[in-house]
Amino acid sequence: MKQEQSGGLGGPIDSVRDLEFELRRLRELAGSNARPVATLFFGGGTPTLLAPEALGRLVDVVREEFGLEPDAEVTTEANPETLDRSILSRLREVGFNRLSIGLQSAVGAVLQTLGREHDADRGLEAVRWARDAGFDNLSVDLIYGSPGESIDDWRRSVEAAIEVGVDHVSAYALKIEPGTAMGARRRRGELLDPSPDDLADRYELADEAFSRSGRPWYEVSNWARPGRECRHNLGYWRGDDWLGVGPGAHSHISGVRWWNVKHPRQAAGLLADGRLPIDSGEMLSRPEQEMESVMLGIRLRDGIEVPEGAEQVVGDLVVNGLLDPDAAAVGRAIPTRRGRLLADVITRGLVG
Repeated sequence: MKQEQSGGLGGPIDSVRDLEFELRRLRELAGSNARPVATLFFGGGTPTLLAPEALGRLVDVVREEFGLEPDAEVTTEANPETLDRSILSRLREVGFNRLSIGLQSAVGAVLQTLGREHDADRGLEAVRWARDAGFDNLSVDLIYGSPGESIDDWRRSVEAAIEVGVDHVSAYALKIEPGTAMGARRRRGELLDPSPDDLADRYELADEAFSRSGRPWYEVSNWARPGRECRHNLGYWRGDDWLGVGPGAHSHISGVRWWNVKHPRQAAGLLADGRLPIDSGEMLSRPEQEMESVMLGIRLRDGIEVPEGAEQVVGDLVVNGLLDPDAAAVGRAIPTRRGRLLADVITRGLVG
């Protein structure tokens, strides 16, 4: 068992009361194995559609049942249109010390393509309001590769995030899912996917800009001021233990992973019967755990120890410019910028 435990609140929230029940039931089952929570993350949708006091009630339940570490990181995701000065001040008052705002873009046309309700000015204003409310750990999410987005559009978004003074940035290439409105438009030929070269150019632009601004990369898609890395997500990438609460939430304890049913109504029905809303689970084998450790660890700035017997593969990856040669010389595999763009290639090589 790990020394710390993280908590995540994910999936569509049907009822604060149901989440309270699930938390208390998990605490009963944990018994003497329960440990104080080091990080708590409210996500999986738009938690700030709930009143800050409702979210704060859940923070209190976690504190009552499990305990919170003195320096616990307590984060909520938020869309700009759900925030104002009052809401942000109340979120601080009820215990949140980190905020992750879904900015997505600083260009209005791109936000319209993404179907976002806020405009660019509102997104940046929400960041300023959050700072005024006392949040000294602020993150924004950005998306690149939207249909019709130019390289200059992307540069504007990157520069806006830097200028507004956020501490942390997550930036991901757009993935258009089948069954969505954008997926239907792509199927009709109305939207075209960007080329891999265009996506690589956008990634390199972001990496250079964020690094110059004092926010170096620490995970392939994440940059932060030193000390402002997302501790909660680092727990996922390092294979720590975590409990997930809410419809669709996943949990992981010592190589055992399980997940809740996705539909809120079905989850509520199970909870009403006094049962946890667990859908299914699995126990990872040792090889599966080792593979996941490589797959996730290679995405981190610290990289991983070179697996036993992989020295020749590592040498080839260094020659191809995918792994840092100085790190490899001391037995660690750390991706170069080009390697970050081809992290899957590195993983396949290292796991054979």
